[in-house]
Amino acid sequence: MLKSIFHFLVAVSFSLFVVACGSNTVIDEQSDIKEGLWHLDSLVAFQFEIEDTTSTYQIQYNVRYAVDYPYYNLFLKYYLEDSAGEMLSSELQELILFDKKTGEPLGEGLGDLFDRGVPVFEDQKFPYAGVYTFKVKQFMRMEELPGILSFGLKVQKPETE
Repeated sequence: MLKSIFHFLVAVSFSLFVVACGSNTVIDEQSDIKEGLWHLDSLVAFQFEIEDTTSTYQIQYNVRYAVDYPYYNLFLKYYLEDSAGEMLSSELQELILFDKKTGEPLGEGLGDLFDRGVPVFEDQKFPYAGVYTFKVKQFMRMEELPGILSFGLKVQKPETE
Protein backbone atom coordinates (compact mmCIF):
# COMPACT_ATOMS: atom_id res chain seq x y z
CA MET A 1 0.00 0.00 0.00
CA LEU A 2 2.77 2.43 0.97
CA LYS A 3 4.65 1.55 -2.21
CA SER A 4 1.63 2.36 -4.43
CA ILE A 5 1.13 5.70 -2.66
CA PHE A 6 4.79 6.52 -3.28
CA HIS A 7 4.44 5.68 -6.99
CA PHE A 8 1.29 7.80 -7.17
CA LEU A 9 3.06 10.79 -5.57
CA VAL A 10 6.01 10.42 -7.93
CA ALA A 11 3.66 10.34 -10.93
CA VAL A 12 1.75 13.42 -9.73
CA SER A 13 5.01 15.30 -9.06
CA PHE A 14 6.32 14.43 -12.51
CA SER A 15 3.06 15.57 -14.13
CA LEU A 16 3.17 18.90 -12.30
CA PHE A 17 6.81 19.34 -13.35
CA VAL A 18 5.95 18.72 -17.00
CA VAL A 19 3.02 21.17 -16.87
CA ALA A 20 5.15 23.82 -15.15
CA CYS A 21 7.92 23.45 -17.72
CA GLY A 22 5.48 23.86 -20.61
CA SER A 23 3.90 27.02 -19.26
CA ASN A 24 5.94 29.23 -21.62
CA THR A 25 4.08 27.81 -24.64
CA VAL A 26 1.22 29.97 -25.87
CA ILE A 27 0.20 27.67 -28.74
CA ASP A 28 1.57 24.47 -30.28
CA GLU A 29 -0.93 23.21 -32.86
CA GLN A 30 -0.87 21.29 -36.12
CA SER A 31 -3.40 21.54 -38.92
CA ASP A 32 -3.72 18.60 -41.31
CA ILE A 33 -3.59 19.32 -45.03
CA LYS A 34 -6.45 17.37 -46.59
CA GLU A 35 -5.20 14.48 -48.73
CA GLY A 36 -1.65 15.92 -48.61
CA LEU A 37 -2.58 18.49 -51.28
CA TRP A 38 -2.23 22.10 -50.16
CA HIS A 39 -4.53 24.10 -52.42
CA LEU A 40 -3.34 27.52 -53.58
CA ASP A 41 -6.36 29.28 -52.08
CA SER A 42 -6.31 27.40 -48.74
CA LEU A 43 -5.25 29.23 -45.61
CA VAL A 44 -4.06 27.47 -42.48
CA ALA A 45 -5.09 29.62 -39.51
CA PHE A 46 -4.17 29.59 -35.84
CA GLN A 47 -5.64 31.72 -33.05
CA PHE A 48 -3.86 32.37 -29.78
CA GLU A 49 -4.07 34.80 -26.90
CA ILE A 50 -1.24 37.04 -25.74
CA GLU A 51 -1.49 38.29 -22.18
CA ASP A 52 2.07 39.53 -21.55
CA THR A 53 3.05 42.37 -23.90
CA THR A 54 6.37 43.04 -22.14
CA SER A 55 7.88 39.72 -23.25
CA THR A 56 9.30 38.68 -26.57
CA TYR A 57 8.12 35.47 -28.19
CA GLN A 58 9.64 32.83 -30.42
CA ILE A 59 7.53 31.68 -33.36
CA GLN A 60 8.22 28.42 -35.15
CA TYR A 61 6.60 26.59 -38.06
CA ASN A 62 6.27 22.81 -37.87
CA VAL A 63 5.96 21.12 -41.24
CA ARG A 64 5.22 17.44 -41.85
CA TYR A 65 6.10 16.46 -45.39
CA ALA A 66 6.71 13.41 -47.57
CA VAL A 67 10.05 12.60 -49.19
CA ASP A 68 8.34 12.72 -52.57
CA TYR A 69 7.58 16.43 -52.10
CA PRO A 70 8.68 17.80 -55.51
CA TYR A 71 10.85 20.75 -54.34
CA TYR A 72 13.68 21.37 -51.88
CA ASN A 73 11.92 24.47 -50.50
CA LEU A 74 8.50 25.80 -49.62
CA PHE A 75 7.48 29.40 -50.23
CA LEU A 76 4.65 30.63 -48.12
CA LYS A 77 3.06 33.87 -47.09
CA TYR A 78 1.92 34.64 -43.57
CA TYR A 79 -0.59 37.17 -42.28
CA LEU A 80 -0.65 38.27 -38.62
CA GLU A 81 -3.91 39.90 -37.53
CA ASP A 82 -5.09 41.32 -34.22
CA SER A 83 -8.48 40.62 -32.62
CA ALA A 84 -10.13 43.40 -34.67
CA GLY A 85 -8.95 41.77 -37.93
CA GLU A 86 -6.35 44.51 -38.47
CA MET A 87 -3.33 43.29 -40.45
CA LEU A 88 -0.19 43.76 -38.33
CA SER A 89 2.32 42.14 -40.68
CA SER A 90 2.58 39.98 -43.76
CA GLU A 91 5.59 38.58 -45.54
CA LEU A 92 6.68 36.04 -48.14
CA GLN A 93 9.02 33.45 -46.61
CA GLU A 94 11.09 30.50 -47.82
CA LEU A 95 11.45 27.30 -45.81
CA ILE A 96 14.15 24.81 -46.76
CA LEU A 97 12.93 21.21 -46.45
CA PHE A 98 15.73 19.31 -48.23
CA ASP A 99 19.51 19.77 -48.34
CA LYS A 100 20.25 21.55 -51.63
CA LYS A 101 23.38 19.48 -52.36
CA THR A 102 22.47 16.00 -51.18
CA GLY A 103 18.70 16.08 -51.51
CA GLU A 104 18.39 14.58 -48.02
CA PRO A 105 15.29 15.63 -46.07
CA LEU A 106 15.94 17.97 -43.15
CA GLY A 107 14.32 17.47 -39.79
CA GLU A 108 13.40 14.23 -38.11
CA GLY A 109 11.60 11.35 -39.68
CA LEU A 110 11.23 7.73 -40.44
CA GLY A 111 10.60 6.16 -43.79
CA ASP A 112 9.01 8.66 -46.14
CA LEU A 113 7.59 11.17 -43.59
CA PHE A 114 9.59 13.98 -42.00
CA ASP A 115 8.89 16.71 -39.47
CA ARG A 116 10.82 19.95 -39.57
CA GLY A 117 10.61 22.78 -37.06
CA VAL A 118 11.66 26.08 -38.63
CA PRO A 119 12.22 29.11 -36.38
CA VAL A 120 10.59 32.14 -37.96
CA PHE A 121 10.83 34.93 -35.40
CA GLU A 122 13.16 34.96 -32.40
CA ASP A 123 12.08 38.21 -30.73
CA GLN A 124 8.48 38.89 -31.74
CA LYS A 125 6.66 41.48 -29.63
CA PHE A 126 2.91 41.90 -29.61
CA PRO A 127 1.61 45.46 -29.23
CA TYR A 128 -1.27 44.70 -26.88
CA ALA A 129 -2.96 41.89 -25.01
CA GLY A 130 -5.65 39.99 -26.86
CA VAL A 131 -6.38 37.31 -29.43
CA TYR A 132 -4.20 37.15 -32.53
CA THR A 133 -4.68 35.17 -35.73
CA PHE A 134 -1.74 33.82 -37.69
CA LYS A 135 -2.66 32.68 -41.22
CA VAL A 136 -0.38 30.89 -43.68
CA LYS A 137 -0.84 29.92 -47.33
CA GLN A 138 1.46 28.13 -49.72
CA PHE A 139 2.98 30.38 -52.33
CA MET A 140 4.48 27.81 -54.70
CA ARG A 141 2.00 28.86 -57.38
CA MET A 142 0.72 25.34 -57.89
CA GLU A 143 -3.03 24.84 -57.75
CA GLU A 144 -2.49 21.70 -55.63
CA LEU A 145 0.88 21.37 -53.90
CA PRO A 146 1.51 17.67 -53.11
CA GLY A 147 3.53 16.25 -50.24
CA ILE A 148 2.75 18.68 -47.40
CA LEU A 149 0.76 16.65 -44.87
CA SER A 150 0.37 19.11 -42.01
CA PHE A 151 1.44 22.57 -40.99
CA GLY A 152 1.80 23.80 -37.45
CA LEU A 153 2.57 26.88 -35.41
CA LYS A 154 4.35 27.12 -32.08
CA VAL A 155 4.51 30.39 -30.13
CA GLN A 156 6.40 30.49 -26.85
CA LYS A 157 8.30 32.73 -24.51
CA PRO A 158 12.05 32.06 -24.40
CA GLU A 159 13.12 29.76 -21.54
CA THR A 160 15.24 32.51 -19.97
CA GLU A 161 12.27 34.76 -19.16
